[in-house]
Amino acid sequence: MELLNEILPNLFGYHLLQVGSIANADLLSSSRILHRVLVAVDDETAQCPYSYLQGSPEALPIASDSVDVLLLPHTLEYASRVHDTLREAQRVLVPEGRLLVLGFNPWSWFGVWRLFLRRRRGAPWKGRFLGLARVKDWLALLGFDDLTVKGHFLRPPLRSESVMHRLQSVERLGHHLPPYLMGAYVVVATKRVATMTPARPRWQPRRRLVAVSVAGPSARVHSSHPRSRCGG
Repeated sequence: MELLNEILPNLFGYHLLQVGSIANADLLSSSRILHRVLVAVDDETAQCPYSYLQGSPEALPIASDSVDVLLLPHTLEYASRVHDTLREAQRVLVPEGRLLVLGFNPWSWFGVWRLFLRRRRGAPWKGRFLGLARVKDWLALLGFDDLTVKGHFLRPPLRSESVMHRLQSVERLGHHLPPYLMGAYVVVATKRVATMTPARPRWQPRRRLVAVSVAGPSARVHSSHPRSRCGG
């Protein structure tokens, strides 16, 4: 994917994790991170060029705070529990780690096609397309910020290669349009961890609510009265 080839080379770290796959497509080849791992959520791992683990997006078999860059290639669209999937992504990422979310825009030609083709149960039409605003709100609630959104694929998803080639000039207009109008999008978010800096307390005398004088003893003690001593 062209957008990933533009984004991944600028993200650095030690461990790169991809959760889910797209027809065994190699989406990580442009990354400079050497250690790349795939968490397979289906059986499409026969041609996987990287190490892979079998797992669930809602319960990743990955240690907390260990991944530098995490890629969700249309994973949310097929996840049974989207919120849990994003929480797991937040858990395994290191502080300042980057999360990449790929998705199809429901308010585009892809969304229109899905309304008519989702009964065929073919990818990607059987997935649940998520709007950009909703995804960004979920990420913000989990503490992600510095969100960057890029869109691509302005053309309708037609099967005719000749027609798609003729509409290639339309794709160039997408560079000047907001991502909300594009057929698909990539969201890049940064995991932030709030650090608590202890503040030194300023010790001040407690203010009185009512200004009163200090009360004296209830009984006067005469100086002539001898003091009692222990044992005598």
